[in-house]
Amino acid sequence: MILMDEANVGAGISEEKNPDSMNAQSAKDSGKKSGIDDFLDWMKSIVLTFIIVVLVFTFVARTAIVSGSSMTDTLNHNDFLILWSLFYNPKQGDIIAANCEGLNEVIVKRVIAVGGQEVDIDFDTGKVYVDGVELDEPYIKNLTINDEGAFDYPIVVEEGHYFCMGDNRQGSRDSRDPAVGLISRDDILGKAVMRIYPLNQIRFF
Repeated sequence: MILMDEANVGAGISEEKNPDSMNAQSAKDSGKKSGIDDFLDWMKSIVLTFIIVVLVFTFVARTAIVSGSSMTDTLNHNDFLILWSLFYNPKQGDIIAANCEGLNEVIVKRVIAVGGQEVDIDFDTGKVYVDGVELDEPYIKNLTINDEGAFDYPIVVEEGHYFCMGDNRQGSRDSRDPAVGLISRDDILGKAVMRIYPLNQIRFF
């Protein structure tokens, strides 16, 4: 009887699972599941980030690259700009990017006057007047002495349009030029709020 009991006890022991083995297998399975979950979370983050970026640059902000020297010394050729477009209402002094059908390109200029304001330019002295007041323009590279023939001054800017010029007044095709003229609100892409390239010239506007 004693021998049978010992045998039965031995069989029972052999049939029991090793706790250490069970824990190791459980940890292995848990590790696999954790790795898959981490990968899925990473992919979700990538997709979500991409969607956010697309939405931002479609409805909130845009980008533009400066072409040429019309905005020197404020901006230079190939400067990369971030534009703010959501609910943007252009104001005097803003730097804007706009589609220009006459030049068949995107232009970057400064808003000199908005709809309803009067613009007058004395090309002999290079002075610019808005509503009879001479503009203080510390940003210009040179004086406004080039009359490109678009208007007989003074002019009153049409509502919903803007009179814009480059800061390099003697090297800019802008509202003075018949190919550009007044810029429609519908053609304005946004206000330049930041230069992000070149990296050593990052600045806000």
